[in-house]
Amino acid sequence: MSTEPVVTSSLINDLQDLVERQWRQYGHENSIDGLRLTLAYEPSGSIRAIYPTSFCVVLRGKKISSLADTELHYQRGQCLFASVNVPVTSRIVEASADSPYLAFSLAVSPDMVSELLMQQPEVISPASSQVSALITGDVPDDLYDPLIRLLLLLDKPNDQAVLEPLIRREICWRLLRSPLGAALQQIGMKDSDTARIGRVAAWIKAHFHESIKVADLATMASMSPASFHRHFKSITQLTPMQFQKQIRLQEARRLLLTDHEIATVGYQVGYESPSQFSRDYRKLFGAPPGRDKAAIRSNIAIEAL
Repeated sequence: MSTEPVVTSSLINDLQDLVERQWRQYGHENSIDGLRLTLAYEPSGSIRAIYPTSFCVVLRGKKISSLADTELHYQRGQCLFASVNVPVTSRIVEASADSPYLAFSLAVSPDMVSELLMQQPEVISPASSQVSALITGDVPDDLYDPLIRLLLLLDKPNDQAVLEPLIRREICWRLLRSPLGAALQQIGMKDSDTARIGRVAAWIKAHFHESIKVADLATMASMSPASFHRHFKSITQLTPMQFQKQIRLQEARRLLLTDHEIATVGYQVGYESPSQFSRDYRKLFGAPPGRDKAAIRSNIAIEAL
């Protein structure tokens, strides 16, 4: 028997019906930037992806997301918030033909959060300037209405250009005023540890194939090398080099699925040694590149958050 309050259950059901209808009409991708709809009829294997700054709302079923040794469980009426770009392993653990897993994710703009904090500084909490890259929590009741209005814009393209920025701003505001606000505000405070590490993480993601030095990354974050290394590991659960390696290997896997030659993929993502590339790939994905490529193509549907 459900323990959800009647009002909350009704709001979740309304959003659930809307997302399912729109998934069937539009699929994963749609005209709203940074919005992705997901429906799955069975539990999944491990899905590796780079989560952008965003939040994911589960409307039916259950999912587990892992960052290094940290495992987060979330289900209907709950959400996962990613404050910085991080390589995450996730799997859908509850889904069936009769009750498919249903969720959506929406990108969050740090600039929009900054604007709201400057306009209404009283919402800033005295919390630490550093938070984990991933957190979970209940979806605030007052977030359902703007989320429904945002998704309805898919059916009203003439309204989207005018109303989408306003509704997204409201969504950010509701999140800031919620228990998730302390984490969200950190990405909007440009001098917070989370924001500085987030900018470096985004830079590494964009330049993953290049050789990097921790000292240069520390300068980028305006931190000493020791302080930078400590904060980076605390927020992302990875060292900078481990972070870069995971991004390189995930990009390598993506390239393998688009008919790139195995012999050249390692070089394309920044590896100088084919044998080192093969060892690292096998350690992360459980099989060497060639075998993994064949297994994925025959057996696994790739899904992103």
